[in-house]
Amino acid sequence: MQREEQWKQRDGWTWREFVALLILEFGFVIFVVKHGVQSLYEKWFVSSLYAGTLTGLTIAIVLLTGLYVIALRPRRQSWKEVGLRSFPAKDGWRIVSWFLILTALSIAAVVITGYFGNTVENSKTEALKEQVTWFTVLLGVLSAGFVSPVYEEIFYRGFMYRWLRTRTGIVWGIVISSLIFTAAHYPTLNAMPVNFISGVIFAWAYERTGSVIPGMIVHGMFNTIAVLLTAFG
Repeated sequence: MQREEQWKQRDGWTWREFVALLILEFGFVIFVVKHGVQSLYEKWFVSSLYAGTLTGLTIAIVLLTGLYVIALRPRRQSWKEVGLRSFPAKDGWRIVSWFLILTALSIAAVVITGYFGNTVENSKTEALKEQVTWFTVLLGVLSAGFVSPVYEEIFYRGFMYRWLRTRTGIVWGIVISSLIFTAAHYPTLNAMPVNFISGVIFAWAYERTGSVIPGMIVHGMFNTIAVLLTAFG
């Protein structure tokens, strides 16, 4: 309860910031970056892996810049307001448990979706399979295991979940922010069950620790293992 009241006191954002950042994600990022800029990158590199990696970096820059300009800077807030803060060392064991739960549930989701002929893959993973070298694997780990967890946890949990949680409560905050996180991964429709499960666990990690860093760690570990399994599995 103390954390909830603290969040409510510090959250001075309105619907304008929330809607503006949703438009940035589902308007600019999806239609401009993913459909326009990524096509340009593919022409430059003639490689889905390199183009996808650069697209991910571009999305990270766009969303974090947008978050700063739209939500933080106008109110002179620091990145601590979106969960970029330390967490108690005693919560370290929870990181391991969250990772194990995420892994188990994701495997179950993949098995279930597999019955319908779907696999959790995209153009980047397919390209990585075809170009397995130390450089491409390192590139995949840096992109999926570091860049994605950092900006996604700050944006989707640090801002989106916090905004929703202080207005709708824990349950709806987790559900709605996880749905937003899942929708943002369009067009990889076959990965959406895993994305939703991930969103729930990462939001819960933020809820329990008050920091997005534990979620980043779990997210990074999970994505890194997924890259290694894709390359060498």
